[in-house]
Amino acid sequence: MTDTPPDRLAANPDSPFFDQALMERGVGIRFNGAEKTNVEEYCVSEGWIRVAAGNAKDRRGNPLTIKLKGKVEPYFRDEA
Repeated sequence: MTDTPPDRLAANPDSPFFDQALMERGVGIRFNGAEKTNVEEYCVSEGWIRVAAGNAKDRRGNPLTIKLKGKVEPYFRDEA
């Protein structure tokens, strides 16, 4: 595997940007210098993340998300 996370990754298995192997490896996100643990999807080149908006769900049971723009820094969590 590569040591660089992908430009775009989603946590939803229905998304075309979902990758099971990377999700099992563990990808962390720093957004504007702060650690985020509730990121549903991110894109480094476009500079945004999607986070869950509280406990709200859509009609299919998926969490409602909001898009936040800023500096996105993905990294692989240490497997110690």
